[in-house]
Amino acid sequence: MKTLVWVEHDNASVKDATLSAVTAAGKLGEVHLLVAGAGCAGVADAAAKIAGVGKVHLADNAAYEHALAENIAPLVVDLMGHHDAFICPATTTGKNIAPRVAALLDVMQISDILSVEGDKTFTRPIYAGNAIATVTSSDPKLVITVRGTAFEKAASEGGSGSVEAVSGPADAGISSFVSAEIAKSERPELTSAKVIVSGGRALKDAETFQDVIIPLADKLGAGVGASRAAVDAGYVPNDYQVGQTGKIVAPEVYIAIGISGAIQHLAGMKDSKVIIAINKDEDAPIFQVADIGLVADLFKAVPELTEKL
Repeated sequence: MKTLVWVEHDNASVKDATLSAVTAAGKLGEVHLLVAGAGCAGVADAAAKIAGVGKVHLADNAAYEHALAENIAPLVVDLMGHHDAFICPATTTGKNIAPRVAALLDVMQISDILSVEGDKTFTRPIYAGNAIATVTSSDPKLVITVRGTAFEKAASEGGSGSVEAVSGPADAGISSFVSAEIAKSERPELTSAKVIVSGGRALKDAETFQDVIIPLADKLGAGVGASRAAVDAGYVPNDYQVGQTGKIVAPEVYIAIGISGAIQHLAGMKDSKVIIAINKDEDAPIFQVADIGLVADLFKAVPELTEKL
C-alpha cells in the first residue's frame, strides 16, 4: 500500500505534527510525502531526510503558499491516482484539507486515529475519548487524520527519500488569503512542549492568571495552556485552549491549576505522562485522572511552589 502524507510546514521547516503522521503511514506500507507551498524546496529536502520516507512530491506554486484547502485538495486528488491512502496530521490545517479530499474522492474520512490495526482497520476516540471505536473501511481509497499524541515521532534524520517535482491545479479561484494574526511567543508550542502549566476559570481574571500561572511556567520553561472556561472568560487567547475543541497535548508533565476537569478538557490532556492537579475541591473530576493531586487554595499553593523551585 502506498500512502501519501501531507507535510505541515511554514515554507521554511517541517512541523512536528508531520513526524507522527509519518509513523502512522509507515504502518500501512510505503510512505510518500507531499510538500506544497511557495519557495519550499528546503522543506522538501528536510522532509526527504525523515526516516522511512521513500519519495517526496514537491508542488512549488504561489497558489499553495498559505495552504488554502480549496487549492490543496485538488492537487492531492490528482496524486491519489497512484496512492492508496492519504494521511494528514489532525491539526487545524489537516482537518481543513482532509474532508475536502474525501469529498472529491467520494469516500468516508476516518478521523483522529489512535492506532493502525490492519490495512483498513483503525481505532479512534468517540464520546470525547471515553470510548475507543475500532473501524474498518470498505472504500477503495483511504482518507485519514492522525492524532499526533498517539504515535511516536519519526526520526527527522536518517532517511534518504528522493524529491520529485509535481504540478496540479493551481488557484481554484474560490478563496483567497487575506491576512493572518499569528501569536508569537518564546514559550514552547503547546503540542510540542514537554511541560505544560494550565489554568482554569478559578483564576478569576486575566491579570490573576498572569500573576499566578506565568511565574510558575517561567520557572519550569513550560508552555501555558488553559481550559475552555478560562478562554471563554477572556483570561487568555483561544490558542491557549487545551481540550476537545482546543489542542490535544501529551507532555511529560501537565500541571492543571484551578481546573475542575470537565470531559471536554480531559479529552485533550489525559494522555500526558504525569498529571498534577491543584484544586480546592477534593471532589473535582480532575483528581480521577491525576497522578499527583493537591487539595489546596491555588492562590497560596502555587506562589509557594513557584518560590521553592
